[in-house]
Amino acid sequence: MRDTSHALIVIDVQNDFCPGGALAVADGDAIIPRINELMGDFAVKVLTQDWHPEDHASFAANHPGAETFSLTEMPYGPQVLWPIHCVQGSDGAAFHAGLATDLADLVIRKGFRAAIDSYSAFFENDHATPTGLEGYLRTRGVTDLTLVGLATDFCVAYSAIDAAKLGFNVTVLEGACRAIDLDGSLAKARAEMRAAGVRLEA
Repeated sequence: MRDTSHALIVIDVQNDFCPGGALAVADGDAIIPRINELMGDFAVKVLTQDWHPEDHASFAANHPGAETFSLTEMPYGPQVLWPIHCVQGSDGAAFHAGLATDLADLVIRKGFRAAIDSYSAFFENDHATPTGLEGYLRTRGVTDLTLVGLATDFCVAYSAIDAAKLGFNVTVLEGACRAIDLDGSLAKARAEMRAAGVRLEA
């Protein structure tokens, strides 16, 4: 068991991001046994959960004529327009049944503001509106974070980079993550994580 200064952050292991889901990541469910095993090694364990209202601005269906996975400009910058996914209270938004959710200390829901998307576990996509996770970790004396989950090149990478900028020591276990890899997004995310000081391990 690692000491209480080290937390495991499990990103978005939800039905819609697993095979058969609305925004499925290839082999997304294959990481669950390892994540469950890891949870036994950490005293502090946090799950994040994508949690969108139906009218969320990141859904292509809410932009007439827009193509799924196209880019649009939002007040906070470029935004990928996604398929409808992780709608609040839906089966798709639920954690995968195989995930040992009972072991978690905290669940952070993100993306619940209709006008702004939220990839990071720490900030909305404006990079300014906090989720409250930083304060929780600080009050528990956490200095080191290990991140796992879905997807490597979006929510995991954004979370890892924000955590490093906030001064945490951050490791991403790539073998316990899976990527969407949209137009080279995985290579870009890996380079940006390394540049931010994030350790990438298998």
